Amino acid sequence: MVKNGEISLKNMAITSFRQQFQEPEGQPQGNKKKRGSRNSRKPETDTDLLLATAAADETDTQEESIRPHRLADYIGQKELKNVLEIAIGAAKARNESLDHLLLYGPPGLGKTTMSLILATEMGVNCKITAAPALERPRDIVGLLVNLNPGDVLFIDEIHRLSRMTEELLYPAMEDYRLDITIGKGQTARTRSIPLVKFTLVGATTRVGSLTSPLRDRFGLIQRLRFYEPDELSLIVQRTAELLQAPLTPEGAAEIARRSRGTPRIANRLLKRVRDYAQVKKIEPINQEIAAEALEIFNVDPMGLDWTDRLVLSVMIEQFNGGPVGLEAVAAATGEDTQTIEEVYEPYLLQIGYLHRTPRGRVATVAARKHLGYE
Repeated sequence: MVKNGEISLKNMAITSFRQQFQEPEGQPQGNKKKRGSRNSRKPETDTDLLLATAAADETDTQEESIRPHRLADYIGQKELKNVLEIAIGAAKARNESLDHLLLYGPPGLGKTTMSLILATEMGVNCKITAAPALERPRDIVGLLVNLNPGDVLFIDEIHRLSRMTEELLYPAMEDYRLDITIGKGQTARTRSIPLVKFTLVGATTRVGSLTSPLRDRFGLIQRLRFYEPDELSLIVQRTAELLQAPLTPEGAAEIARRSRGTPRIANRLLKRVRDYAQVKKIEPINQEIAAEALEIFNVDPMGLDWTDRLVLSVMIEQFNGGPVGLEAVAAATGEDTQTIEEVYEPYLLQIGYLHRTPRGRVATVAARKHLGYE
């Protein structure tokens, strides 16, 4: 139970916080609804101002998705699952909330799914948001003050937090409080809003972009790795059962082989193959049908799409395999340099079809054999 003194302190701090960060007067506020209109909105109160931007009870909506609900149903990431099983068991034994968790790795490997599973295993709710949505300090304050004890707050792309929002998280993560400055100049004073104990789960694709003060406040820092073909095959078979799509194990293996080690891509390719089989009225989906469908969508047996093959073929045909500069490749293919460097090159480097050297990019012998060059 919260004491009356704490309630008064929180209300006073929230009121002053709103006065400090509200929009300046006299500025245009966009088109507003006329008074008396059916769609007119009520004036914002302090409570409305600090409502969480994330959807309430995210764990209730995952019944309609293909995400696993329990840690036992999560396929792959064995090392991560072992660590989290120990952390969950210890937290339940002490009747405490989980320690803050930072998940990093390439996109599509299940960071959001893992946060929902943690909330389900702990029997609490999960609030999901993204760092770009937390532009103003009151955005993160609204999320934190509306959390229930033990809730999981998931922030995607946490490396993109603004400096002010990040500094508000420091005392919230360590001491479970918000430090709010009231007033300006010589009359400025600090008030603290007590928070319930919660678990912050941060996800990022660029762990090196996080500042050291924020990264060091996470009790658990875990990396998600790419999936093996047999793990992806099991994921595809599970998704096919949920989608009621007849699929043979050989068909699942063919889809998994072309999925770049990423479950999100595997599920996306499965849906496209399902559409093809449904239109052609072919079932079950075997290896031949899966390969035929994926060839239509320009996904070859190594998971390369049309642009991947274009980048490699341009390097081999026009630049004799390299070394060649990134700008030259971008000009020859018509793609942006940042797109090539961040979207296409990582997978080509991972499978050994491309090398980066001080003199430029080089297409490997494996890439020549895959594309049919001597």
